Amino acid sequence: MTRTKKIVATIALVLGATAAAASPALAENHATVTPQNSHATVVTPAENHAG
Repeated sequence: MTRTKKIVATIALVLGATAAAASPALAENHATVTPQNSHATVVTPAENHAG
């Protein structure tokens, strides 16, 4: 194998390994719908003065 072919083969292997490692993480973030309760609730304490 020539040096160029070795470099191309190495890059292909690295890209393949990276894609295989990233696949599960990408699959977990595929939700396209918003949750039913998407309102942010802010709770403030009744007595919020410094004592």
